[in-house]
Amino acid sequence: MKTLPRLLILASLILPLGAFAAGAIAVDDEEGERDPGYGLVTGAPSREEAGRQAMAECRKQGNKNCKVAVRFDACGAYASSRKNSGIGYGRSEDVARTMAMNECGTKACKIVAAECE
Repeated sequence: MKTLPRLLILASLILPLGAFAAGAIAVDDEEGERDPGYGLVTGAPSREEAGRQAMAECRKQGNKNCKVAVRFDACGAYASSRKNSGIGYGRSEDVARTMAMNECGTKACKIVAAECE
């Protein structure tokens, strides 16, 4: 049984710090807006911290009504049109983008932000 703790310690030393990182996208997207403002963060130590940092980044860009749209461990995306929006997340940027576009639901939707950890 002493082997498991040793393996966990070894894994924590071998794996890059980014392997345990999180990201988030916060947006200021009111209905009717053509280009919503946003803040995007990767490399945060937790999803909660990623959300806080994304909110701060969104506000830093001059946006006043920011909300966390999506938190992710691997990849995240946000799509919108003037009336609809959608979020996506997954193991790759393509998966996240596809999910966001499908959730947004119209041909007028476009990807506003997408990133991978």
